[in-house]
Amino acid sequence: MTDLLLAWSDGDRSALDQLIPLVHAELLQRARQYMRRERADHTLESAALVNEAYLRMVEFGRVRWQDRAHFLAVAAQLMRHILVDFARSKTVQKRGGGAVRVPLDDAPPLTSSPSYDVVSLDAALEGLMALDSRRAKVVELRIFGGLTIEETAVALRISTDTVTRDWKLAKAWLARELSRRRPMAEEP
Repeated sequence: MTDLLLAWSDGDRSALDQLIPLVHAELLQRARQYMRRERADHTLESAALVNEAYLRMVEFGRVRWQDRAHFLAVAAQLMRHILVDFARSKTVQKRGGGAVRVPLDDAPPLTSSPSYDVVSLDAALEGLMALDSRRAKVVELRIFGGLTIEETAVALRISTDTVTRDWKLAKAWLARELSRRRPMAEEP
């Protein structure tokens, strides 16, 4: 897979054609897992999420792909942006009606509800990015990319212990931030 990514980076379009079948099933599985956590009436489908991520990756032009982990990290970031854009467009269509719920699995329950809309999560994640970009990347890869602790460690080139520590601290920070934002978001 790394050879195909490098060939694609060098402009070999046939490498992309060979690469897609290798990663499509994995990305689709991750998208399905993510979409299962969404509300039941969500109109974006897993396959559409993966396809949109592919389209955006192709638009990047010549990215110097490092390896499978780098590819999955970029795909996770793209899926996050796609879901945030989708939620924002729905919110614009009907104020507050299109917010996508994103669970912070295993987060300490700081409020009565363990899930938050993806737009609020994105805003809080941007705040975390300003404070600690590595922890923000861990959250992005885990929540939006569906990566395991081990896969996140490989993608970020850090130890699994560091990922676990960053994940716990980032979830606590985000839960606090989201609980602060929640009352404002629910007011009429």
